[in-house]
Amino acid sequence: MDFKPRESSRVRNDLFDNRKGFDLGQSRPVFVIWYLLKSLIFLSSFPWPSRFKSWLLRSFGAEVGQGVYWKPRVNIHIPWKLKVGDYTWVGEEVCIINFAPISIGANCCLSQRSFLCSGNHDYRSPDMQYRHAPIVLEDGVWVGAGSFIGPGVTVGADAVITAMSLANRSLEGAWVYAGQPCAPVRRRWEN
Repeated sequence: MDFKPRESSRVRNDLFDNRKGFDLGQSRPVFVIWYLLKSLIFLSSFPWPSRFKSWLLRSFGAEVGQGVYWKPRVNIHIPWKLKVGDYTWVGEEVCIINFAPISIGANCCLSQRSFLCSGNHDYRSPDMQYRHAPIVLEDGVWVGAGSFIGPGVTVGADAVITAMSLANRSLEGAWVYAGQPCAPVRRRWEN
C-alpha cells in the first residue's frame, strides 16, 4: 500500500507549525502538571467535591464563581483561559477545548457530553494553521446534552440550545434553538 501524498491534494500537514498563531499562556511544565491533575481529578469517574475542583481550577488561573457544580469526567484543556460564573452546572463528560478564552456566565447549565471548542484549523490554508476564537455563554444559558458550540460564538442570556444541536454562529438571548446548525424554535419565556 502506498502512503505517499497524492499530488491531487494541496493540503500539507507536514508544513504545520504548532508554534504559529497560538499562545499556550503558561509554560509547558505548568501545562504538564495541570494535565496530570486533570487526569486524576477531573477526568476521573470518582465524584470529587465541586468545591475542591473549583479551588484546583482557581489555583491554575481559572476564574470560577461560587457554587459551581462539577460532575465527573469533565475535560478542561486550559484552566487559565476559562471563566465560569456563579451557580453554573457542568455535566458529566462535558469537553471544554479552550485554545482561545471561554467565558461561561452565571446560572448556566452545560448538559452531559456538550462540547465547547474555541480551537480550530484554517481549512483554507494548505498548512492547516490555527484559527482560534473565544466563546461566550452569557448568564442563564442552557446547552443541551451532546451539543457543540464552535469558535467565535456568543450565546445570549437565557438562550437554550437543545440536545445534539450545533451552534456555529452567535445566537440571541432568550430563545430556544435546535438543529444542525441551530435555528430558533420559540421564545424561552412567554412574558
